[in-house]
Amino acid sequence: MARIVVMGGGVSGHTAATFAKKWLGKEHEVVVVTPNSNWNWIPSNIWVGVGEMKKKDVVFPLAPVYEKAGIDYRQAKAVSIHPEGKEGDATPYITIEYTGQGKAGQSDEITYDYLINATGPKLNFGATPGLGEGSQLGKYTVSVCTADHAVHANEELQKIFERAKAGEKLKILVGTGHGLCTCQGAAFEYIFNIDHEAKKAGVRDNLEIKWISNEAFLGDFGMGGLHMKVGGYVVSSRLFAESLFAERNVPWLIGAHVNKVEEGKVHYELLDGSTGTEEFDFAMLIPPFAGVGLKAYDKAGDDITDKLFAPNGFMKVDADYTPKPYEEWKASDWPRTYQNPDYKNIFAAGIAFAPPHLISRPMKSPNGTPINPTPPRTGMPAGIIGKAVAKSICDLIKDPNAKLHEASMAEMGAACVASAGKGLLDGTAAAMTVYPVVPDFEKYPGTGRDTDYTFGEIGLAGHWIKHILHYMFIWKAKLRPGWTLIPE
Repeated sequence: MARIVVMGGGVSGHTAATFAKKWLGKEHEVVVVTPNSNWNWIPSNIWVGVGEMKKKDVVFPLAPVYEKAGIDYRQAKAVSIHPEGKEGDATPYITIEYTGQGKAGQSDEITYDYLINATGPKLNFGATPGLGEGSQLGKYTVSVCTADHAVHANEELQKIFERAKAGEKLKILVGTGHGLCTCQGAAFEYIFNIDHEAKKAGVRDNLEIKWISNEAFLGDFGMGGLHMKVGGYVVSSRLFAESLFAERNVPWLIGAHVNKVEEGKVHYELLDGSTGTEEFDFAMLIPPFAGVGLKAYDKAGDDITDKLFAPNGFMKVDADYTPKPYEEWKASDWPRTYQNPDYKNIFAAGIAFAPPHLISRPMKSPNGTPINPTPPRTGMPAGIIGKAVAKSICDLIKDPNAKLHEASMAEMGAACVASAGKGLLDGTAAAMTVYPVVPDFEKYPGTGRDTDYTFGEIGLAGHWIKHILHYMFIWKAKLRPGWTLIPE
């Protein structure tokens, strides 16, 4: 009997674990280690953050799902990886620290035959002084990165709306809280949902809503922007995004590295080297991501963390990490199988793998401060990668010489539905597809992408697509009948 241990129960880890168990059945073990008791459909947190959904609408308990599936669930935090085992026992294992199940604070060891690192990111609020203030999350700013964060964000937002109803003129600031943030999309959705809700509440005229982002141009989204078909015409994402902001009277401040947050004020540096401040009464700023801080040790107990992980804490896989100038970046630099090069029974999926380089052009201010979005690896790509890794491991268990499955982001399309306001008849969303996620300028000269498969539309239909997808993916994650038929 082989044992697969999956560290992380988010989109990628949950996908990998559930498919692996389905394919392997009772003959082999699947263990999931995650500090969370609930699964969270993160794309709908923005609706929780404006009061259009409750926390219970976007989360569900993991234990009953894993019990039904026959998956060994440990509510715990993975602490370290020991890929060579110990002196005298070469069985690889991980150490964990329980966060629930009546064992909080207790440590344990779990051996494995195959390991999937799907731990996702650490929300690195500490990278910007005053941004969330770590354990004092929300002292100055709010977040929608988790369901609890989103609940808190809505509580603070409703206070702003009440003040605006009383006649106060207030400032709202939404965007990224550091020069190396990713997930501009979540902030993008949130700012337009605030605008939508403010109009419904009759307080929009009393609110100045402003966007601040580390993107060099609107519509970069950490993908270097894109050209897509809209209404039969090929337009840039920059034009598309600028139109959305202008139509809603939302000014923007871009190429900004937020380097400090104080009560009611952010300090920033721009790509041209200038500095400034922006005042606010309410701010939702996405934090930068980092690896979760896993350590690794060899059989002698020596630290080999640098061997398994990149400096940012994400795991090294089959990518080309050779430092290269932007002009020499290639689609082929990106990983295909997500297998660690040194330990062939270890894989990484979703945000947990280390990208070989940015997707957007690297930018620095004259002061040497890097200000550019880091690569997105969430949502659809995370699910596709998790499923491919699970299939590779299942095949290897049955045949050690099996060919690994591939899921290169440079050969992968992705769909995104960005909400711009929730409502039965007045909801709006931008539905976009991009192919491939990582541009391939050798295959698609000029744009780096196939414009026949990169397109977008905005309207009520897009909102209904996002609303339906919310229920579809929660159905899938709960392993309800037909779940395997719902695509990643």
